[in-house]
Amino acid sequence: MDQSGGLYAKLEERILARDQIGASAVYYDLVRAERPRAEIVGETVRIHAPYTHVPYHQRIDDGFVRFVNNDHCLLSARTSLRLPKLLAPALEYLPLAQTIWYVPTGLDPWNQLLGKMPGHYGGRGQKRDPNKPIAPPERHWPDQQPFLLDGPFEERLNHWLTLVQRGDVLEAYRVFLGLFAERKRRAELLAHLAFAGLIDVQDRMLYNRSYTTGHKAHRARATIEIGEAVGWEAAHDVLYAGALDMAVGPRWHAAYEMACQVSWMHLAEDDAKVKSSMEPSPKRLVEARLLANTAPLTPAEAQRLQRAILDEPEPAYIHEITTLLLAGKDPRKILDAIQVAAARVVLSVGSPANFSMPHHGFEYTNTLKWFYDTFAHPHRLKLLYVAGSFINQAAHWTRNTPGNGEADTRPPASARALSPGALLERLDAAQVALKPDESVAWTRAYLDAGYDRAPLVSTLALCAVKEGNDPHNQEIGLGLVEDWASSTAHDRDTLLLACAHHTAGHQKFGDPLEAYRRFTEALS
Repeated sequence: MDQSGGLYAKLEERILARDQIGASAVYYDLVRAERPRAEIVGETVRIHAPYTHVPYHQRIDDGFVRFVNNDHCLLSARTSLRLPKLLAPALEYLPLAQTIWYVPTGLDPWNQLLGKMPGHYGGRGQKRDPNKPIAPPERHWPDQQPFLLDGPFEERLNHWLTLVQRGDVLEAYRVFLGLFAERKRRAELLAHLAFAGLIDVQDRMLYNRSYTTGHKAHRARATIEIGEAVGWEAAHDVLYAGALDMAVGPRWHAAYEMACQVSWMHLAEDDAKVKSSMEPSPKRLVEARLLANTAPLTPAEAQRLQRAILDEPEPAYIHEITTLLLAGKDPRKILDAIQVAAARVVLSVGSPANFSMPHHGFEYTNTLKWFYDTFAHPHRLKLLYVAGSFINQAAHWTRNTPGNGEADTRPPASARALSPGALLERLDAAQVALKPDESVAWTRAYLDAGYDRAPLVSTLALCAVKEGNDPHNQEIGLGLVEDWASSTAHDRDTLLLACAHHTAGHQKFGDPLEAYRRFTEALS
């Protein structure tokens, strides 16, 4: 470990110097030394944790609202732990190489927007001269010691969420650390951490520049998965990087409040329905019986829900979700149908700059699906309405934003004569050439031919991870292929088409293949 400790010291030096090339060179040495991926991820998070927070995720400068981005360093690190299972063994360290390439450009985004700091937001993909002095990044929120409260665990957990809602950042973080020390209740705490992120979603998009794009949920998920990978006893830096941010403003809970109202008014038994807005909140979970629903959706029911989400104004999707739940339909299967709608919004994007809200919408459904599969949180059913709101807003945004609309992606007639390998070669070439319509056409040709899906999934995963300079985007590709594998939707192949479209079409910065080329050249 002495040698690897020296390498991690060099990695920290190069990251803080904003030296992408130098940090990557150290990473290649760590790969050659066969250091475990989880260990490298843990050390990387330790290095960037103090410098990827912001005082607030929004600024008003000279009368104009600006968005201060969430942490792509942490999100891409999580992805680098899951993508390798879809790649050839020789490339299992490539996703983390993309993270390492990005981290030097992701420090202190607050001062980047003020022009005081170089990086991804202060000059996209900017490379630094390692011999030129550079100002150190600012630590906006200092780390804290745990604060141990008295009283029942449930009351203290509720108090933590109240502090988050109020924006009491350091006090909320200290209380969280105190709760985290109670190992026997840790799963409940982590579920509530993810829940706190999932309820924080802005309820409008069109003509907005400041978005709460579900990143709180993605950051909470990354905190949980990376913490589990490195081991919770060694994961304090991971908590510092992820849990503290939950209370940083702005915080948007209007969509979740809508879900609560729908629950009280339409999902509750008659004796539990509220009679007045002055009544106290229900003490019992009024929709608990619906969490046990098991019936699948028919194709017609799924299509009706998707039309309501994609083409109709609110409250059409609210009524459709409610009708399905009251008819005994499985909430998890309803979410699979919502995901197909989210993928269709991605497919409707026509220009690179327009992908942001559609792909964040799908990512929200991906995180919610993980939440359903990981935790039995009592309020998870309400989040179906939040997901419906998110995708409905994204569809409204794309319809009313120039440059969007589904293209003609029918495969060429000659595709019928091509082998599976030849089709995948053409798909890979179209992805690298950043041709989304061709990418979707070749993917469609492969699907129409009925070939084994596994090679297609592997090709799409590799294409997603080749693209660098903002590796958060590889998380979208991963989510689309992972959720395709577990989806119950009859039209789940839409997710694979959306993956091909997104990888080729999303906005790129700098040379998107530079990190991939450097990695493959360095490690043969």
